[in-house]
Amino acid sequence: MKKLLISLLVICGCFTSYTQEYFPKNDGVKTTDTNYTVFTNATIHTDPGSVIKNGTLVIKKGKIIEIGTSVTIPNNSIVIDLKGKHIYASFIDLFTNFGIKKPKKQGGSIFTPGAQPQWNASREGHYWNDHIRPETNSLAHFKYDDKKATEYVKQGFGVVNTHMPDGIIRGTGLLVALHNDGTEGERLLNDRSAQFLSFTKSNASKQVYPTSLMGAMALLRQVYHDATWYASGNVDNKDLSLEAIQRNKNLPQIFEAGSRIDGFRADKIGDQFGIQYTIVGGGDEYARIDKVKATNASYIIPLDFPDAYDVTDPYTTTLIRLGDMRHWNQAPSNPSVLAKNGVSFSLTTHKLKKISAFNTKLLKAIEYGLDKNIALAALTTIPAKILGKSNLLGSLKKGAYANFLITKNELFTKDNIVYENWIQGHKTIINDMSVKDITGAYSLTVAGKTYDLSISGKPTKPKAEVKLGDTKLGTKINYKDNWVSITFTDADTTTTKYTRIVTALGDTQNFWSGKAILPNGGETSFSAKKKPDQTSDKKETQKSSDTKVEKPEVLPVTYPNMAYGNPEVPKSETLLLKNATVWTNESDGILAETDVLIKNGKISAIGKNLNPGNAKVIDATGKHITPGIIDEHSHIATAAVNEAGHNSTAEVTIEDVVNPEDINIYRNLAGGVTSIQILHGSANPIGGRSAIIKLKWGQSADQLIYNNSPKFIKFALGENVKQSNWGSNTRFPQTRMGVEQVYTDYFSRAKAYEKLKKTGQPYRKDTEMETLVEILNGQRYISCHSYVQSEINMLMKVAEKFNFRINTFTHILEGYKVADKMAAHGVGGSTFSDWWAYKFEVNDAIPYNAAIMHKQGVLTAINSDDPEMSRRLNQEAAKSIKYGGVSEIDALKFVTLNPAKLLHIDNRVGSIKIGKDADVVVWTDHPLSIYAKAEKTIIEGAIYFDLEKDKAMRKVIASEKNKLSTMMLKAKNKGLKTQPPKKKEQQHFECNTIETIR
Repeated sequence: MKKLLISLLVICGCFTSYTQEYFPKNDGVKTTDTNYTVFTNATIHTDPGSVIKNGTLVIKKGKIIEIGTSVTIPNNSIVIDLKGKHIYASFIDLFTNFGIKKPKKQGGSIFTPGAQPQWNASREGHYWNDHIRPETNSLAHFKYDDKKATEYVKQGFGVVNTHMPDGIIRGTGLLVALHNDGTEGERLLNDRSAQFLSFTKSNASKQVYPTSLMGAMALLRQVYHDATWYASGNVDNKDLSLEAIQRNKNLPQIFEAGSRIDGFRADKIGDQFGIQYTIVGGGDEYARIDKVKATNASYIIPLDFPDAYDVTDPYTTTLIRLGDMRHWNQAPSNPSVLAKNGVSFSLTTHKLKKISAFNTKLLKAIEYGLDKNIALAALTTIPAKILGKSNLLGSLKKGAYANFLITKNELFTKDNIVYENWIQGHKTIINDMSVKDITGAYSLTVAGKTYDLSISGKPTKPKAEVKLGDTKLGTKINYKDNWVSITFTDADTTTTKYTRIVTALGDTQNFWSGKAILPNGGETSFSAKKKPDQTSDKKETQKSSDTKVEKPEVLPVTYPNMAYGNPEVPKSETLLLKNATVWTNESDGILAETDVLIKNGKISAIGKNLNPGNAKVIDATGKHITPGIIDEHSHIATAAVNEAGHNSTAEVTIEDVVNPEDINIYRNLAGGVTSIQILHGSANPIGGRSAIIKLKWGQSADQLIYNNSPKFIKFALGENVKQSNWGSNTRFPQTRMGVEQVYTDYFSRAKAYEKLKKTGQPYRKDTEMETLVEILNGQRYISCHSYVQSEINMLMKVAEKFNFRINTFTHILEGYKVADKMAAHGVGGSTFSDWWAYKFEVNDAIPYNAAIMHKQGVLTAINSDDPEMSRRLNQEAAKSIKYGGVSEIDALKFVTLNPAKLLHIDNRVGSIKIGKDADVVVWTDHPLSIYAKAEKTIIEGAIYFDLEKDKAMRKVIASEKNKLSTMMLKAKNKGLKTQPPKKKEQQHFECNTIETIR
């Protein structure tokens, strides 16, 4: 089929400004243009919400000289008439690595042969840890990328903030203008624009420490302490990294968190040291917007909205988690939710596979409710403010850089066209605005026949349709260099024949005439008259249609935002549990047909026929009520379990990495568990500090942790700490003898550290030593992973040598061998009920272990160390009735009152007593029976698990997944991209799990 060619030729003035150069050039005679460039009759959007109509903008040498409606045009000016067009400030991207390549990975796994332990830094005169690199100057690694710059410019960006994306503290960034003209010095706006941080290690180092998220957090805290100490002047050594920390402290601090929860973790560190980070988010902030707002941080938000899942196969669809399906539906609303809650944020191309997708994603965010003015602010004034460059960037005003966009219509409309992007006075043409717009409806007359011609699309890439009456004819259009050529089929023939019209456009597009080539080869003239403009009618129709346009349906958020989340977090109620068998764990023993009254989160009364008052009455006739189950040793509800880079990691804490969205919290509630101790793993002799939490499903991490929580730390003995099964040996100790020496050495160091503190002399605050001193002073308790009697004896002797006591031996499968010595030392035992022979050092384990320790006067508990076993600890406790003849009451105490005593929280939980926290379970049957189910699990008077509600939620979940699947099928049918279903299981943490943060 032949084509119609249109070509439009418009010559317009172009002005390029130059800064004064002070270096020699060898390219001959050169004349610098010092003229003004003036843009007139434009609608100028000086900043979001501020507009100058019929305004004039004057620029010279890359800066705005004047702006307004009454501007005197200088004599030596190039004037460009922008009547009907708009001017906006160019965009700013705060978080890129434009022009900077990340180093290739050098290794650094704890299992990697040749991996370097924590004391082997590779850089002389710098901080001891290679992943702390604040001295990095991105300029030394920067190479301007013309191609990438063009991609940014086409999306409307004029300036990017770039940095070396490598390390926990990454050094300073660069602020770069994106025009491909001029000099490097002109483009470089700031060579120390911000300091960048993250929780990920440097690829440039093989150094192992840290191996975990909590290790990265502890290291960052220690760096800040060390920087303060270094600045005090009481240091003999030279440390370029700590000097850089001080030098950079007044710069904007940009922290790449990458997720909502890690953003909270970063903010927690910042609050501790009086630093307000700007947080690079994960696009999931909508799921806990109250917490996001409470950070008071500015955010940098990616627009990497996920593609719909391909749900055409019903079987593979079952692999997709509800939370992932929801994120597809809810993620595009994230910017809108942030805006509506008053959170300051900028937008970034970060995480997008292609920069060219940015505007499409942005339009989707606007479709999902993001206000256009806020979108503009997020790309202009807010990033400028974060950088402290509001006087030069982000808005159009006198003295600012001449960074602006020229557009056909208002920004962020689907029919808008960005014509030009001016950066520091340098013009980049994106779409030629000299191209005449021929779109519209025409009456076309050729050889006595009148056709309807409709031209749509962009002026530079029009689409044509020719109809004869109701018959649509095959049509093609070509438009180039002010010539139009349209070819269409002849409706009167049975074989395909064509008519072709060709014309050169004149000054008006309302009437064309020219030559037509007929199907028989003959020639004739044609005319095309544009039909009356219906612009005003179109606007009214558009307004009308806008009100009828169905906005995307965004499903409501739950807490947590996943399967079994609640629309609202459960709240404490006044409850009266009526007529149950109550297991008090107190001197009253088991009470038949008894009521329990709960008020203000506490147990208010226990007795028969209690007055309900305004309480919600729950009939518990025929049922049993017990205290909530407490698991002394668990690894659920955490984002990390081992920091394996040191042989002592007393500086890390599980409290930093509590994960309130672990589904195992809900599953444990279904097993009657209300409190757990999340322990560090057993990768090293001295592990990290623990977290004692209540399983308040739906609350944030800090609300799970006990108020005034007792202080605990994990120690470990046996195979894991000496790296028996790691496949490589990268650090001391490697024998059981070495393990003992580790304890002796570290406690000796802690005593020397405390002695120095007491002298009143200046000292370097060491978080690791501070923790060990707490142990020496009885302010922090040890829960020790243990198996073999010889090591158990060894650690008790070490503790007695340093005049403190071990609190708990956990696992303790050979406790029956040393129960008398344990009782004399005053240490408790928390054990498995009947695990044995799963590795060499547990070959001597027996199921009578708990009963023997208990009868020897050892405070004994049953723990899980396993997310599945923890759901049936009541049954695990019952095994001691069979193996050892323990009474029912004492067996229940093994998983309630006794672990509460071991954790020093028995003043609050572990028994049903007036004044204690209302952490109780209503069981359908005898609580030690395999038939018993937790009907209601109550924490501080709030019902966090309800058996009947659980059944109803399963139906709601299935219905919601079906609804989301239908939405995804519609997206696929519209031709949108999809991704294959993937089964994403949360990592199952065990004592010996070694994770990595790289």
